[in-house]
Amino acid sequence: MSAPVHDEGRPGPRQERAGRRGHAPWPQQRRGEGWSEVPGGWQDPQPFLRGVAWLDKGRPVRADPADTMRLPWDTGERATLPIGVRLEFTTETATAVEIRYRATVPGPTDALRDLAHGFALWDRHGVVTEVFTEPAAEAVVRIGLGAGDGDGPFTIHPPENQSPLVLGLRGIGGALTPAPPAPRWVVHGDSITEGWWSTRPAHGWPAVAGRALGWDTVNLGYAGAARGELATAEQLAGLPADVLTLAFGTNCWSRVPFSAPLLYETTRAFLELVRQGHPRTPLLLVSPVLRPDAERTPNKLGATLGALRDAMERAARDRIAAGDDRLAVLPGRDLLGPEHLADGLHPNDSGHQVLGLAVATALRRTGFGTG
Repeated sequence: MSAPVHDEGRPGPRQERAGRRGHAPWPQQRRGEGWSEVPGGWQDPQPFLRGVAWLDKGRPVRADPADTMRLPWDTGERATLPIGVRLEFTTETATAVEIRYRATVPGPTDALRDLAHGFALWDRHGVVTEVFTEPAAEAVVRIGLGAGDGDGPFTIHPPENQSPLVLGLRGIGGALTPAPPAPRWVVHGDSITEGWWSTRPAHGWPAVAGRALGWDTVNLGYAGAARGELATAEQLAGLPADVLTLAFGTNCWSRVPFSAPLLYETTRAFLELVRQGHPRTPLLLVSPVLRPDAERTPNKLGATLGALRDAMERAARDRIAAGDDRLAVLPGRDLLGPEHLADGLHPNDSGHQVLGLAVATALRRTGFGTG
């Protein structure tokens, strides 16, 4: 039975999202290389994929599949979702692109059932179009490339909630070529980094910053997790990266309570382990952003979020003082205001935009903006 084809239509309604669910490392030699044909005239998607950390039997995952037993259960669950994975290509003559994919079809009681299932096409000027479809076990979606200059580069952000696996892509009216390689930026954090309460995958702050910098953003944000797990630090140490950013700490106030001394030592240990694999890679630590209910409220170990933020910043600055001149700190407290928070914790689209541009600016100012 042939897969259904979803043709391009008018963009659907902007459906607010209640949160995105959302063994060797991704081989660098594949990035930006030529393409090959797969049966049926489809092009192999792997050279077009960006934002990939690891592959598990051909499927992009966000934790080392050979090292999952050391990770907390919630981290492992979030790591199965392809947050930030996208397709990037150029073309001279194609008028549309078709993508063949497999996705999880949500059941009648699935909390994600009503979330928009959309493919967003971006070029260097912004969003070109969005094509909304119904989730299908296997399908083909066609996306028109618009009436722009035609040379891209183009980026397609698939829907993340149904964990789509791209099987192939092909140009309509012309060939597609993988976009040139870009500096690889690995970002680790919690649900804010994963992009919760952004209305589209392309609106999360790491995606915003990556576009501003022209980098290949690898999103290792784990909603509900990212509490300084040292196994994660060791996995980061083994990943190829031109630039690194760490943005965790909020879940150390409530999800698993930390004291300020504990988070200070955890941050020191986390940085030390990352540095064992990336001794000279530029690294920016972003401390927790505003969380009004936690700023002055002690957790079960007596630490306010303000105290935890200070502990993280001191740990990083102590390392800088000891000679790590490729490490920088961006204090998170004043980057967002209450008007940027959708639920008192997670940024809305405006907040993600502000945060992403602030991180991009900090990376440029520290001299890390060249990758």
